Amino acid sequence: MTAAKHDSTSLVTRTVLLTSLVAAIVVIVAGVISYPMLRSAEVTQSRVTLARLADLTATAIDRGSSSGPDEQILPPPLAASLQSEQVSGYLVFSPDAAVPGMSTVDLRELLTRGTISMEGDTRRGDVLIEGRVLANGGAVVLQQPLAVAGGSAQEGLLRFLLALIIGVLIAIPIGFFAAVRMVRPLRAARDAAYEMQGGSREVRLTPEGPSEVAEIAIALNSLSSALDVSERRQREFLLSVSHELRTPLTAVKGYAEALADNVVEPDDVARTGATVAAEAQRLDRLVSDLLDLARLGAVDFRVHPSTVDIADVGRDAAEVWGSRCEREDVDFRAEIPEQSELIVTDPMRLRQIIDNLAENALRVSPAGSVVVLAIRPAGEGVEVEVRDSGPGLTEDDMSIAFEPGALYERYRGVRPVGTGLGLALVGRLAQGLGGSARVTTAPEGGACFTVSIPPLELEIDSVIP
Repeated sequence: MTAAKHDSTSLVTRTVLLTSLVAAIVVIVAGVISYPMLRSAEVTQSRVTLARLADLTATAIDRGSSSGPDEQILPPPLAASLQSEQVSGYLVFSPDAAVPGMSTVDLRELLTRGTISMEGDTRRGDVLIEGRVLANGGAVVLQQPLAVAGGSAQEGLLRFLLALIIGVLIAIPIGFFAAVRMVRPLRAARDAAYEMQGGSREVRLTPEGPSEVAEIAIALNSLSSALDVSERRQREFLLSVSHELRTPLTAVKGYAEALADNVVEPDDVARTGATVAAEAQRLDRLVSDLLDLARLGAVDFRVHPSTVDIADVGRDAAEVWGSRCEREDVDFRAEIPEQSELIVTDPMRLRQIIDNLAENALRVSPAGSVVVLAIRPAGEGVEVEVRDSGPGLTEDDMSIAFEPGALYERYRGVRPVGTGLGLALVGRLAQGLGGSARVTTAPEGGACFTVSIPPLELEIDSVIP
């Protein structure tokens, strides 16, 4: 797996750069959109102004004509206006005259129609051209460079550039301030995560900032609480398992020392050996349950499907647990099909589920109470049900009944409880076999544990995920 690259750029730096970039983009886009419109408006306005100057110039020349066209003089104010607008003037008396930017056809049109308004290309660049015919048969042509006509638009572009610089300068402190405020709760969340990594479970954050950032604080608070509960349950679970293991170990050790020291009477050797074997079997059962519970999360926990007669499985289990209940003065009842019911499943895992449920029911059932084992077909699968008339479970208990050590932590010292391995194993086995386990209130007054298991494929072994 390739490790992800770590970008060391801080969020504050990124936010400042982003706000500055946004400000720059806004100004640039506004300039790009506005400049053509400003230039077009300026050119249009310059064309109108040049047309008015052409009318005034033609009128002034007509009024001031006294001798010949070469001696026409413009009024000083008009001449000053033409000079300030960088307007060049030409007097035309023939279509063959040399006027920059105008062809013979253009000049003929001017002399014929009496007026012309156009753009031309000269050595000085593109120009606006306005022509007016004179009373003496000639014409006057005024030209103004487009660069002069659009000068205000260029000034506007420079203003946009200045606005860009000012906008970026303003965006930098605003972005920095916003980023610092936004990053503050994220840094608090980071510090809290490091504290949790170090083992602290008292971490609590105050949700603040944007909703997404506040949700991180809420999630970390929930995670801290969940880790605290999980670790507490693990500790209680390990304590309960240690207690369960220590009891048979103490018995085995004591009897073994007695045998080694020859303090056991010869008549009691067989009974002592049987006790040691029983305690060893109990130890083996606990260790097997622990291993099975661990393997349910591994890839090597396999099930071996075969065609099973659930009536036979039920009768075998009823014989064993009937004897166990009889020794505890508990009334055992079996609800098992009278005829054969063939189902494809793993017989060993099915019996493991039955034994764990029955063990749990017998543990909480006092003398004179009832334990019921029911096995029945459910569609193409099987349904196992164990009921008792013991103290039962609350709705809150039912929600955590299949979690390892959960009921032990809740009821130790209050009622007979085991390590919680059995019910946890039942829940995991049911899920691994594609079924489900649930707990409700039994008609007998105690708890009713029900496991539904669908049929398995018969061809090959399956792996519980």
